[in-house]
Amino acid sequence: MSDIATASPPRAAALRAPPAEPPAIRTWLRERREALRARYLRRPEPHRLLAAHSACVDELLRSLWAEVISDPSIALVAVGGYGRGLLFPHSDVDVLVLLPDGQKPSEGVERFVGLLWDCGIEPGHSVRTVAECLEEAAKDVTVDTSLLESRFVAGNTALVDELNARLGKQRKVRDFFVAKIDEQTRRYERFQDAAYNLEPNIKESPGGLRDLHVVIWLARAAGLGRSWKDLADQGLITPHEAGAIAKNERVLEDLRIRLHYMAGRREDRLVFDHQIEIARQLKLPNTKELAASDLLMRHYYLAAKAIWRFNTIMLANLVARVRPEAERTTRILDDDFAVVDRLLDIRDETLFEREPGKMLDAFLRLQQNPDIVTLSATTLRALSRALPLVNGAFREDPANRVRFMKIMQSERLTWTLRRMSRYGLLGRYIPAFGRIVGQMQHDLFHVYTVDEHILMVIRNLRRFRIPRFDHEYPLLSQLMQEFDKPELLYMAALFHDIAKGRGGDHSELGKKDAIRFCREHGLSKADAELVAWLVEQHLVMSSTAQKQDLSDPEVISQFATLAKDERWLTALYILTVADIRGTSPAVWNAWKGKLLEDLFRVTRRVLRGEADFARSWVEGKKEEALRVFRQYVPEPGRHEALWNNLDDPYFQRFEANEIGWHTRTLWARVTPDAPIVRARLSPIGEGLQVMVYAPDQPGLFARITAFFERAQFDVVAAKIYTTRHGFALDNFQLLSRARSGEHYRELIRTVETGLAERIALGGPVDAARAGRVSRWVKHFPFEPRVEIRPDRRPGRWLVMVSCADRPGLLSAVARVMLDQGLNLVDARVTTLGARAEDAFVVNGPAMEEEASRAQVATALRAVLSD
Repeated sequence: MSDIATASPPRAAALRAPPAEPPAIRTWLRERREALRARYLRRPEPHRLLAAHSACVDELLRSLWAEVISDPSIALVAVGGYGRGLLFPHSDVDVLVLLPDGQKPSEGVERFVGLLWDCGIEPGHSVRTVAECLEEAAKDVTVDTSLLESRFVAGNTALVDELNARLGKQRKVRDFFVAKIDEQTRRYERFQDAAYNLEPNIKESPGGLRDLHVVIWLARAAGLGRSWKDLADQGLITPHEAGAIAKNERVLEDLRIRLHYMAGRREDRLVFDHQIEIARQLKLPNTKELAASDLLMRHYYLAAKAIWRFNTIMLANLVARVRPEAERTTRILDDDFAVVDRLLDIRDETLFEREPGKMLDAFLRLQQNPDIVTLSATTLRALSRALPLVNGAFREDPANRVRFMKIMQSERLTWTLRRMSRYGLLGRYIPAFGRIVGQMQHDLFHVYTVDEHILMVIRNLRRFRIPRFDHEYPLLSQLMQEFDKPELLYMAALFHDIAKGRGGDHSELGKKDAIRFCREHGLSKADAELVAWLVEQHLVMSSTAQKQDLSDPEVISQFATLAKDERWLTALYILTVADIRGTSPAVWNAWKGKLLEDLFRVTRRVLRGEADFARSWVEGKKEEALRVFRQYVPEPGRHEALWNNLDDPYFQRFEANEIGWHTRTLWARVTPDAPIVRARLSPIGEGLQVMVYAPDQPGLFARITAFFERAQFDVVAAKIYTTRHGFALDNFQLLSRARSGEHYRELIRTVETGLAERIALGGPVDAARAGRVSRWVKHFPFEPRVEIRPDRRPGRWLVMVSCADRPGLLSAVARVMLDQGLNLVDARVTTLGARAEDAFVVNGPAMEEEASRAQVATALRAVLSD
């Protein structure tokens, strides 16, 4: 690809000719590779190393070919990355044995391929005639692309020339362009159009090396060159751009080379383990603001951003080159802009320098014209030149503030903001946003950088707004589509995490930024206060739903007071769900969704002024539960034997469908001789719900959770209750990724039989199941926290723990409580990615004295730190 790629291999790479026998060849190859590795770590020159690796393999293959192949009519061809002459240390060696049409492969070919494996080469090989290559290339653009990069290695050079000539005649360049651009679009979609994943794939992610490969493939197919210098000579890029992109290419190539060496195999993901080690190799400093690994990733993200931008410019330029003049279309939008072949073009290249505000107008035109694909190369270059003019005076210009608010109020918002961020305008217009571009988050649940997370949250809000996504979250879609000023939610999302990394409370600091920005941009006092309140409180609804007892009327009353009115509650609910879903695909689940929806609905009832809400709520549950029960047991009064042993807290804590389930299961067995365990598919639509009914006993919760952990179930919620006659009646919500392939009937049978037997057996609590700690936790340890404070109900205490999640954690905490003589009243279990945040309501003598509470906290910290 690069200018170095076609140069002769470095002479320093040549040690001695390869020997003849496979064992000796393996030793020779290992020595050559080790010599290259040692030289690279002393003096890292990525292109030189990759060319040397390719030359080393060339030498070996030519030697083996000469020894084994006697047929002068066939050829050995390098294809794919090896064909480019740039071979990474542990990449596959892709080769094609090329045969003349009508010829079958000889035994020598089979022996040659076998020798490659024997000698330590891991080839991706194919054996085809010229006609077969043409046929496969016509069917599969991937094969065509691989052959486009073909390079003669040994044998009949005329045959390779024939293949290239016939491929060139067969290839329909415009069809090839369409296929490769569609392929890139699908690749971007796999990564959710996000370059700033915390563990990026530096080859395939947007802004990765593959983006540069696509540019060269299209240029080669069009006959416009095979290096950045060629493209500059063709006038497609400037010499300055050629130098800049080569520099960013070297950054990514260096990282990928180091990944291969560290892993001892092909490795393209820059995972946390390797980030730390590469930062150490590069001697990057740890500072007060940034860890060395974070500084490394900042360098990566800046390079990826530049490559992404370059890819966009080049694709526009290349497509324009291959489109016939007669097919080019131009539509004048106004005095400043035109649409040229579906690209937004400026009519005067000095426009942005003369009138900097027109930069915002350009993105507004993109939003207002869905048929426009993106900015033209001319517009992007003009934008880059004018970006320094986005300064304090620009930001204070009332006309520019109006322009920005029009963008926030228009359709295609996520798409537009992503491009404003990618091309540097968003970070210049909002300097606070510019400061968090590429900022890492090591909180064990965000998987994107801060800026990428913010854009993901706005994307989620937009999906709620668009009717074609109604099926994903019907209630949220309805609420968002009915919300009168959705731009207020977009503004809140833009600022909710913008103050991260400054020190202090990012919600409070972000609130100050938000209210100032809103007032400067003409929002009314009431609208600005709503945006600022959402930024300040954006974590509260999630915390309330997952850590507090939603059956407690006092909890709901306090939350309703915070929410103020139904409109503010609705806005906070919508933003909260969008925020959680924007942290990581693994954090959101149906249980979290149900908790948040329950909190929203019950708080809305309070805000609507329902009289005696708590009592009507309980009575409504009882009526619905009896309706369900009578479908199974129609005789009146049959529920009373069980219900006489249940008090108001039971009916407050459990849902109507759960009460009905308990009643129809237990009405005839109020005092059973053996534990009763029942499981069913969870009403939330994900996982299992398990009911346990047994005489209450010390350590019951610890035994139950230990059983679930050993059976590879994750407890995401637990409701603990003890009846008036001393029976535990507990509900557990379970998920299991490890057992997701098993039929639900088998899972139910495992739980019902195994858990009932384990409870009946009694005895000591099982030891916690050992398991692997995630790499994230290993390299970015999270300091465990324990907080103990009085609960609202007299005699009860709230114990909150926060730590890195691990297998066996819940039962280990339960054993500490058992050892400390604590009685568990309720448990709320929350997992955020690799972080556990659990809350327990307990009572017992150990809670009565400050010294004994401190002892409990110390014991808990010890087990959380194990």
